[in-house]
Amino acid sequence: MHCIVTAGPTYEPIDQVRRLTNHSTGQLGTGLAKRLADDGHEVTLLRGRAATHKEMPEGIGFQEFTTTADLTEKLECLARAEPVAGGVFHTAAISDFAVGQIFQRADDGQLKPLNAGKISSRIGHLLLELKSTPKIIASLREWFKEALLLGWKYEVDGDRDSALGQGQTQIVENQTNGCVVNGPAYGNGFGWLSNDHPAEHLADKAELFNRLAGLAK
Repeated sequence: MHCIVTAGPTYEPIDQVRRLTNHSTGQLGTGLAKRLADDGHEVTLLRGRAATHKEMPEGIGFQEFTTTADLTEKLECLARAEPVAGGVFHTAAISDFAVGQIFQRADDGQLKPLNAGKISSRIGHLLLELKSTPKIIASLREWFKEALLLGWKYEVDGDRDSALGQGQTQIVENQTNGCVVNGPAYGNGFGWLSNDHPAEHLADKAELFNRLAGLAK
């Protein structure tokens, strides 16, 4: 099976030297890609340029992405390419926001838009407008109509039950086949959800990789 794995963070430019990004090393997605390749699958790993984990597993196709728009374009290209992907493991940490306008508040209270290649740090306090980025996972079923699609849900607030509930909502809303849930709200380990089985607890990465690799057939 041709498997696509996304890993690491996207970033969105604030100006030409500063970025807005998520905290993600890319290590877990890289490890999953390696496991799938070891099992004999053809694997394409899409990893964020800002990922701190730089391992390059042998025998894996590799592409590097930057912004949410860049990752979107690369996935759309892969959806049209041969061989057709049979599985998409979407572990990347996508920035939910891109930068809109940057403002400086004048003495009279009016907001003055700023446009520069590098915003001067001597200006003082600034106001940063954030715009929602498109949800890549919402388009995966359209791009990969017959593929096994797996998403990820990292939850900070709430408890394990609420985190699993968010994961189940992701499955229903995006027509995916399953979702991995983790983060402070879930606690230690990982929760595995599918669209036809009850939630399953996986204690560590080894159990997670075994579970996900078993889905790729």
